Amino acid sequence: MASKDIHRANKAYETWLRAELHGDIIGDDLAAKHKKMSANPFSFLRATYWRWAETILTICPDLADAPTALAVGDIHLENYGTWRDDDGRLIWGVNDYDEAAEMPYVLDLVRLATSARLAPTRRHNTRDICVAILDGYRAALARPRPTVLDEEHRWLRDLLVVPEVARVRFWAKLDLMKPAKRPPAKRYRDVLQGAMPEADIEVTFRPRSAGTGSLGRPRWIGIADWRGGRVVREAKALVPSGWVRAMRGNARALHCKAIAFGAFRAPDPWYDVVSTIGVRRLSPNSRKIEVADMPLLRARMLWAMGYELASVHRGTGDRHSAIAEDLARRKRRWLRDATDTAAEFVGREYQAWRKG
Repeated sequence: MASKDIHRANKAYETWLRAELHGDIIGDDLAAKHKKMSANPFSFLRATYWRWAETILTICPDLADAPTALAVGDIHLENYGTWRDDDGRLIWGVNDYDEAAEMPYVLDLVRLATSARLAPTRRHNTRDICVAILDGYRAALARPRPTVLDEEHRWLRDLLVVPEVARVRFWAKLDLMKPAKRPPAKRYRDVLQGAMPEADIEVTFRPRSAGTGSLGRPRWIGIADWRGGRVVREAKALVPSGWVRAMRGNARALHCKAIAFGAFRAPDPWYDVVSTIGVRRLSPNSRKIEVADMPLLRARMLWAMGYELASVHRGTGDRHSAIAEDLARRKRRWLRDATDTAAEFVGREYQAWRKG
């Protein structure tokens, strides 16, 4: 697959995606995704995890022999966010697991560092990015835990507490969403209805266009009035991980919940996977954090992102010893060299995509 040029590779991926969705693909969203792929190398990386999966071990073959872990796969700077856990505490961490799969654990580290290197607002060199991420990762290998913002991590809480203007904007965006020409398929209606806090609440359905890599897949929200205010749930079509496709595997299992509810997570109790539909709560406090809204490239933030990744990797299966031994044997510059190689490859692919 790596030998294909980006345009032929993208066509092959979208043919596969259309088959996985039984033709239920959103053409306007796919066009929007193509436009985002042309914006800059960072957006291109975000939109093309499937391409990363089919090329990374070709361009960085030294990563192939690393121990495997149940990894996020499509990790990047904007794959972190906030939510409320069972006890109402504000939690920060990885909040999208659609591409989760068993793979060499180092791939998550390289992809996160590559996204930081390609970010439009980059303020650190590759060395500093990699040092911060690896230091955080090693710290969590020794002491994994979720990032609970209610007592500790004041610096992060001060950044993430939602200001009033953002709360107003969240509800205003909902009000601007137009009804679909046709209601969602019954499977989406059933999932959204079942995710409401009480049965038999009247739910209004709206199509939603969001994200980058998942554009083209059906995505719906359900809005209901409940006990004095509105509640919102989102349902999104899921397909097997791009990693499974790239490895030509036949596995159909989705690993989203295994990561979301791992041993060192404080999960959103409203997150669920029903058959091939992922459902989650949307609210001003349940949101992704984007580069444009937040100083995500601070060394301290990159450290926290690395820490969270190790907590994810340790949360399913006993991988601690194998990962720690592998990290200890790797050369000092391994992450920096792999990140430079991957970023340069992504940059070339981006330029080829733009040229058409």
